[in-house]
Amino acid sequence: MHRRSLFKALLAGVAAASLATSFGARADDNQVIRVGTVGGPDAQVWAVVQKVAKREGLNVKVIEFNDYVQPNAALDAGDLDANSFQHQPYLDSQIKQRGYKLVNAGLTYISPIGVYSKKLKSLNDLPQGAKIAVPNDPSNENRALLLLQAKGVIKLNAGAGTNGSNATPLDVAQNPKKVKLVELDAAQLPRALSDVDAAVINTNYALAAGLQPTKDAIALEDVHSPYANLIAVRTQDKDKPWVKKLVAAYQSEDVRQFINTTFKGSMVPSF
Repeated sequence: MHRRSLFKALLAGVAAASLATSFGARADDNQVIRVGTVGGPDAQVWAVVQKVAKREGLNVKVIEFNDYVQPNAALDAGDLDANSFQHQPYLDSQIKQRGYKLVNAGLTYISPIGVYSKKLKSLNDLPQGAKIAVPNDPSNENRALLLLQAKGVIKLNAGAGTNGSNATPLDVAQNPKKVKLVELDAAQLPRALSDVDAAVINTNYALAAGLQPTKDAIALEDVHSPYANLIAVRTQDKDKPWVKKLVAAYQSEDVRQFINTTFKGSMVPSF
């Protein structure tokens, strides 16, 4: 080959390589992270997360679901890169039942279950033999009993209510004030407040009854409770850089302020 022709060929090769590298970098920069969530408050928060992530060079596409089964199935199948709608006990149960290889990448918020009362200003004021109403469905009753244990009202048998098991009043090992646990449908608990000394009420039912968790509850779950919601990813992805970026975008000050000002205690940041 003529020297000039060879030089031109080399230049063309370098240009082609540079162009390929340029397109490769651009493709990485424009990677789209598909996040599954549910409509309503979760989707509202993720609209803010998208903006924060975009500033950090991460493109997030939010896909809304209308049930709690599809997001984990879609994530495990690779149709999503992450999801955000569930707490750890629910994720654990799904992993146990379906064999999903999913992990918690970071906490988001909690809708705290709380203790409410028309008669008491503090759980320290509980009289001997006090009646405390709790939800009668397994998951929420477990959550209520763990809260009462955390606040020193009762003590459960060792291991009760953890690792995928649900505690019941039969698991109460210590009950210093001999409180009587009254099991009721969760939706009925606000109406029962006049008939008991206190009731453990889910946030959605408390709000519907005009009760504000951060203002009216005499005790609330800790924001780092097992029932705090989380971002889940596939086990194989947990250490990838985009996961760290995604979690950081959610756990940003912009998102914290949005949750606090928009939901006024019905959702509390867990980060």
